[in-house]
Amino acid sequence: MMFSAEDHVFMSRAIALTAKGRDTSTPNPNVGCVLVKGGRIIGEGWHAKAGEPHAEANALAAASESPEGATAYVTLEPCSHVGRTPPCADALVKAGVARVLAALEDPNPKVKGQGGARLRDAGIGYETGLMEAQARDAHRGYLTRMTKGRPWMRIKAAASLDGRIALANGESKWITGEAARRDVHALRARSCAMLTGIGTVLRDDPELTVRDVPSSRQPRRILIDSRLDIGLEARLLRGEPPIIFTVSEDKAKRALLEGLGAEVVTAPTDPAKPGKTDLAAIARALGERGFNEVTIETGAKLNGSLLAAGVIDEIVLYLAPRFFGDTAQSLFALPEFTSLEQALRPRLVDVRQVGEDLRLTLRMEG
Repeated sequence: MMFSAEDHVFMSRAIALTAKGRDTSTPNPNVGCVLVKGGRIIGEGWHAKAGEPHAEANALAAASESPEGATAYVTLEPCSHVGRTPPCADALVKAGVARVLAALEDPNPKVKGQGGARLRDAGIGYETGLMEAQARDAHRGYLTRMTKGRPWMRIKAAASLDGRIALANGESKWITGEAARRDVHALRARSCAMLTGIGTVLRDDPELTVRDVPSSRQPRRILIDSRLDIGLEARLLRGEPPIIFTVSEDKAKRALLEGLGAEVVTAPTDPAKPGKTDLAAIARALGERGFNEVTIETGAKLNGSLLAAGVIDEIVLYLAPRFFGDTAQSLFALPEFTSLEQALRPRLVDVRQVGEDLRLTLRMEG
């Protein structure tokens, strides 16, 4: 179907509204909705939090006049099942809208195609595909979880221009400037969870919390600690308890950590690496817990292992204008490649200056 310039304008607004629920709607999608009548916006809404009204219901409630005969622009197919809130497709039918344009079909088996069918059966014009690429990006965490069974997994790293994340002696604070560090906290704020490895905890003792930007929530902290080496005084154990994935059978250490509130989860062992956790299985476990986006801040070894496991979707790399030299620690511990054809080839999707540093955003294909 051909969509008009006006259709694009109003769907652009609906996509912009998704940002309002991006940090809080998980595990639900951060849908945006705009109601238009006579070429004017009469109502708009977004989904703010699971258990609260969805975008369509909020837009209908905010309508400045009767929505009968209006067009609804929504970033994802309206739901058709009863959850903690009534079906949005039924609400649109009851309101008497004449037309619904959805950017995407919802891949959730509880919804897929059924919301659109309910609207069409009620005589409402229903089409999908308007600004699909932009909506996919806005809903990438939810869509990844629905289609791959795991969250959108993002590695965040800071490095020198020669690709080093720390000096040989481990010193790394601070590689980047204050503006880049604030930007990292904004990235944390949009994440459902922050993941790190035991090497980073033992070396840097991070908090992995949002501090430098306003945030309505703190991401859940996740630690991969195969042998339960974390110290009981680690800052990761303060505040909301973390989830610790391990293959250790040390019942005494587990009891101590659980006594501090940590959730200790026995992870499957990687069949190719005895004594190590299965990273693909951990990614699936995070999806089962409803996490849509997970940001990873860790060292070269786990960064490389996650890439090798095929569970990384995005890399956000902050490059500082400095050189650390050959003896400094590298970004990714990867196996040796013997030809250029073997090299990983992420797609560069964004480059911008943040303070005195560069931020590169790269996407892994496939």
